[in-house]
Amino acid sequence: MTADAEQTRWAAFETAAMPLVPQLFRHAMWLERNRTEAEDLVQETLVQALQSFHRFAPGTNCRAWLITILHHLRANRRRRQGREIVAADADDSRANVVPFVPPIADRLTDEDILGALRQIPPHHQEVILLCDVEEMTYKEIAAALEIPVGTVMSRLHRGRELLRTALARTGAVPAPRTTRQSEAG
Repeated sequence: MTADAEQTRWAAFETAAMPLVPQLFRHAMWLERNRTEAEDLVQETLVQALQSFHRFAPGTNCRAWLITILHHLRANRRRRQGREIVAADADDSRANVVPFVPPIADRLTDEDILGALRQIPPHHQEVILLCDVEEMTYKEIAAALEIPVGTVMSRLHRGRELLRTALARTGAVPAPRTTRQSEAG
């Protein structure tokens, strides 16, 4: 390719593609959620687009063409880096989580908690104790109790709800908001 042809190709590329860089970058940021990764992806996209600009049909949607290149490069990069992890067990990602436990009110005593805990069904008590006191993961609790991870999660959710209600009856904590109260408020 002659220097004049190269210069003409660069000028056409600069006119058609370069104004779209901010949109391309926003799209890359949305996909990658990491500025450095997004910048690298946009740079690779522009290099690839410039190298294959002779295949771009003037008058067509340059933005769509660039985004297609970006998606292909991203897919190739992910494949190359082995980023796509397939869990052998569908519950693995959730099962190994230690759930967030909100802070306990300062005026709450051990006696208040133990008294309220005794008021809820035993199968909820054991899940709460294993999770919140023993700090076991959902998967560990499921193995210990020989129940599915989903059952652990539902018992923990329901048990905590019952515990909050029992604590509210003692006056140790404010009454929990119900769904109806949340919708009305």
